Amino acid sequence: MTKFTLDDLDAIIAARAKSEDETSYTRKLVNKGVAKCAQKLGEEAVEAAIAAVKDDREELTAEAADVLYHLLVVLNVSSVPLGDVMTELASRTGQTGLEEKASRPQD
Repeated sequence: MTKFTLDDLDAIIAARAKSEDETSYTRKLVNKGVAKCAQKLGEEAVEAAIAAVKDDREELTAEAADVLYHLLVVLNVSSVPLGDVMTELASRTGQTGLEEKASRPQD
């Protein structure tokens, strides 16, 4: 099992987003703005869902990695720290998912 974490990936994305490296995919994607980054996240999420429905573990693993990467890119361009997301997740562990959903403001 690898010791690579989402924090590690987040740090790599942050560094590459600010780099001057013309060959960096992350830099090019970030420079296209949040709409393009969000579009890529959506595409990868759909591909992950399709892989799950096909019961293709190998493809799902690869697509899940793409989803996590693109989610962290969207967070980066939106100036939302991964730590804030982790804090939000941690705050939800004291109740069931249904209780947490019921506690959200109704629109």
